[in-house]
Amino acid sequence: MENFMENALFEACRAQSNGEVPVGCVFVYELNIIARGGNLVNATKNATRHAEFVCIDQAYAFCEKNNLDYKDFFEKVSVIVTVEPCIMCAAALYNLNVKEIIYGCKNDRFGGTTVLDVSKIMKANITTKGGVRADEAMELLKNFYKGGNPSAPSPKRKVQST
Repeated sequence: MENFMENALFEACRAQSNGEVPVGCVFVYELNIIARGGNLVNATKNATRHAEFVCIDQAYAFCEKNNLDYKDFFEKVSVIVTVEPCIMCAAALYNLNVKEIIYGCKNDRFGGTTVLDVSKIMKANITTKGGVRADEAMELLKNFYKGGNPSAPSPKRKVQST
């Protein structure tokens, strides 16, 4: 898994260099990377363009090109992602019934295991393992947020009523 996480970290760095939150992902099928990507939320102005969804789209294209039944296909796909999938991405991956999800650091704000155990809600029986090169993944996030997300909306201050 180290080699695959290395590829996911590369995608996270590429996303960061494009002004995106540095999350990278690869999908592994029969020990080959068949999909890779990083966040494209800021570039597309589409909040669903997380790294996992970029890879899901590529995986569907791979199935179509190779005449594979996507239901059987996804059961053999390992998802390697630098940050714990958010609730939205976790739900999508569990719905696809992927083989396993391996991630780097936890996602304490939006994590599909840490914040809300999506697998329990969806009654999914998918192996999920975190902590693979977590320090590197966390360092990318810290460095990104030191400068702030340039595409994030301006914070709104609460007005206190008297």
